[in-house]
Amino acid sequence: MRSGNPSLKDEVFEKGGYANSGRTMTIQGTVNKTFILLLLVLATAVYSWNQYLNNPETILPLILVGGIGGFVVAMITIFVPKAAPFTAPLYALLEGLFIGAISAQYEVQYGGIVFQAVLLTIGVLLSLLLAYKSGFIKVTQNFRLGVVAATGAIFVVYLISFVGSFFGFNIPHLHESTPLGIIISIVIVIIAALNLVLDFDYIENASEKRVPKYFEWYGAFGLLVTLVWLYLEILRLLAKLRDR
Repeated sequence: MRSGNPSLKDEVFEKGGYANSGRTMTIQGTVNKTFILLLLVLATAVYSWNQYLNNPETILPLILVGGIGGFVVAMITIFVPKAAPFTAPLYALLEGLFIGAISAQYEVQYGGIVFQAVLLTIGVLLSLLLAYKSGFIKVTQNFRLGVVAATGAIFVVYLISFVGSFFGFNIPHLHESTPLGIIISIVIVIIAALNLVLDFDYIENASEKRVPKYFEWYGAFGLLVTLVWLYLEILRLLAKLRDR
């Protein structure tokens, strides 16, 4: 098994070992945990959204607390999977602060864009889940390797862009609303969406291996990481299209 999602790796599931007795991970349990995490994201996102609309100066602290805090908690979750029942909800709350502030900023500039991005994210999630469960999309080894390689390449490009921003260097078209910039965003959205398929397959395989129950939280956390990435990329793509 392999996933482009850095949190869903073979090594992580293997750290917990397979359960010999007691309660084990199930797909339904993971789905339930995912809904809980999404509700937590929504709760703090609404708070962050309202704070920004009432006082725009609050956006930077919210972004820093949510973004940096979420990253730190995510790293802890990845390296200590047993902590997922506690860290996954905390990650969701922090990520909600980050998403709410970013979304409010986009909404002020492009009215209605957030609603469109949310609908598209839900639509992509449900469509790919249906395609995966019906067997229309088959997760082969070549499919996995292709998505993982593409995801890694995107990560490297974003890392170079982030570091370069401190030195006045920007990767051409990556953050621009040019035709090529829009094409780049479309490709990134597609890659992010395909990671959902790998996440579905990984969670299904993990449940079949009867890993410990706490991996339901870990699987839900991994899926949430991909959903957050997909939503933000769709938001950026829509903003570029509005600029055109």
